[in-house]
Amino acid sequence: MLRITLHVCHASLILCTWKIHTAHGTEIINGKKVPDRLMLYVASVQNNKGQHMCGGFLISEDFVVTAAHCDKLNPISVVLGTHNLEKVDDGTMRYNVTRCKHPDFNSVASGNDIMLLKLSKKVQLNNKVQPIQIPKGEMKVKDKAKCRVVGWGYTRAGGKVSNVLEMAEVTLTNRKECKTKWKSLKLDLPNNVICAGGHNAKAGFCKGDSGGPLVCGATAAGIVSFNRECDPNIPNVYTDVSKYVSWIKKIRTQKQC
Repeated sequence: MLRITLHVCHASLILCTWKIHTAHGTEIINGKKVPDRLMLYVASVQNNKGQHMCGGFLISEDFVVTAAHCDKLNPISVVLGTHNLEKVDDGTMRYNVTRCKHPDFNSVASGNDIMLLKLSKKVQLNNKVQPIQIPKGEMKVKDKAKCRVVGWGYTRAGGKVSNVLEMAEVTLTNRKECKTKWKSLKLDLPNNVICAGGHNAKAGFCKGDSGGPLVCGATAAGIVSFNRECDPNIPNVYTDVSKYVSWIKKIRTQKQC
């Protein structure tokens, strides 16, 4: 995930008045453990040391979706088929990847925070691994709809890391209201995003898992992008997957970036 702090300029991302930190692992606030039989599409995006860097989700036998800003962490593989990152069989659960970052991504503040990871071999779908559907076209999510965000790691700010997958229910926020909230922090909300939380929300992601799914019903509607240092009054921001359906379809059809 991204933690954003006011009044500092981070030159590498050219975001004056903001400092953006990537964080390892995930933090799902006030979440609960995901049963082994559910959410079989969630992927752990990992570096060359086998460390969890970002979340992701399987959409077909050979593609995982994650956030474009995770590219900076140099992910080289994904793990599928387990909710416990202490129980990884590299021979059957780990897949090397080729990264297909959205060509118009520059920073989370400018949007297009989406990346496809092409797996080195097709996943064997079974009772431990199944893809999740994505929108078939542009989809307007309803204000105040209940969705779920999923990830590994911390369960509270300042807590200890857990390797068990957790999920939390979040409430979608009106885009105009979300835009106003972020405008007060001197950030123009990028296009093609979904907001959730705010109003002292008690659940969500925090210091947590970039690239993980925002699941509405049975559909991956969003991708964890950024928030403001766990501030419960500022909505969390997710990439709107429905706005990138044609791009995703093109990559999947070509089988390459």
